[in-house]
Amino acid sequence: MFAAISRYEAAPETPASLTLERGDGAAEIVFARRGDGRTVLAHLYQRSPCRVLFPDPEPGDLPLAALLTTSGGLAGGDRLRLEVTAGAGAAALATTAAAEKVYGSADRDVAVAMSLTVEERGWLEWLPQETILFDGARFDRRVSVAVAGEARFLGVEMLVFGRAARGERFTHGRLYESWRVRCGGRLAWADALSLEDDVARQLASPAGFADAAALATAVYVGADAAAHLPLARALAEDGECRGGATLLGPVLIARFLDARAEIVRAALAGYVAGLRQGAAGLPASLPRLWGT
Repeated sequence: MFAAISRYEAAPETPASLTLERGDGAAEIVFARRGDGRTVLAHLYQRSPCRVLFPDPEPGDLPLAALLTTSGGLAGGDRLRLEVTAGAGAAALATTAAAEKVYGSADRDVAVAMSLTVEERGWLEWLPQETILFDGARFDRRVSVAVAGEARFLGVEMLVFGRAARGERFTHGRLYESWRVRCGGRLAWADALSLEDDVARQLASPAGFADAAALATAVYVGADAAAHLPLARALAEDGECRGGATLLGPVLIARFLDARAEIVRAALAGYVAGLRQGAAGLPASLPRLWGT
């Protein structure tokens, strides 16, 4: 079906001078509100290996976009640029069709730039499935969120440190993930996580990750964020893993950590389902793709 060697697997005989093909994908999605109140797709651009699908949403739920990479995973040197916008008064949800895999790399990073924008009175959810870091992966993801003063946003990212089914751990490589959240044009929250070189030691530290296999972050942005803090804390502390929520102005942040990735995923799913129902009256569930 495929050649013996994909563009992600160099044969031992590959000359040092050979430059391997690298992915340079992009996707732009814009949702807009029509005069009849419906949210529709207003703009779509996609460049391989990025593709966008539009499954039918569950009854009573939001218009749905599902992103995927046709390459089956990301390798060192690959670049992705993803932009999702909910226009004024629009309400939409974007997710991924599957978990994303990041393969090991000798020296080059995978670079992912995310831009998520919500215009006045809009609602946008970014609910991707987890990103799995293979041992030796080098991954740089930068998430930029811009929310208008009367708009709201709910987004998540989950990292899995190695392939648990193979007994593999993310012991060396590089991870850099940053969030920049602007509300009403002003910076409201900035956060960065950096792991490099001896990653195993950093993940094992009792004062840090305490040997966790996965980490999830959930971010809610809105002028009403403070009103949802009690619910967020109750939801975050209800799962089997370590979880908690805190408030920084209009930004409500929750994090989940555990030695079992499936427990983190379940806690994150329960948190998001409860918060989207409590904050926006949406169904207390996640896209069906999360269950496939």
